[in-house]
Amino acid sequence: MTVRGQLVRFALVGAVNTGTYYGLYLLLLTWLPYVAAHVLAFLLSMVGSFFLTSYFTYRTRPTWRKFLLFPLTNAANFVVTTTGVYLLVDVLGLGSRYAPLIASAAAIPITFLVSRTIMLRPDPAKAPDPGPETGKAPGPGDDPDRERERRTMDAV
Repeated sequence: MTVRGQLVRFALVGAVNTGTYYGLYLLLLTWLPYVAAHVLAFLLSMVGSFFLTSYFTYRTRPTWRKFLLFPLTNAANFVVTTTGVYLLVDVLGLGSRYAPLIASAAAIPITFLVSRTIMLRPDPAKAPDPGPETGKAPGPGDDPDRERERRTMDAV
């Protein structure tokens, strides 16, 4: 898949995620202060975003490692949007209902680059180690315990 295709898919996931976030934000805004509503809506929508980003944007298998690293993709987004929401509402006097939508636009490029790096990074557990004697990576049917047992029997 090309970077352009990933970017288009990322934008679609971003639109869905923004809608999810904003719907949750408005719902939570009915009984929470705007910053608390923003933080909770952000966290909940991030979980959905992880799975959409994994399956749809980059077409990779979600793993616990990626899931645990995924919040790093949103760290810059979180800082930019939270700062933006605060500045727009408290400094510039914009209504708290629309400030998150405006603030989120500035974080899109940063989030794409970081998410692409994390989601497409090879899993270190998947990298095959070279075999001890042959210097070649084990094949799909190789069993290291069985090979060790065979070498022990050959030595006897």
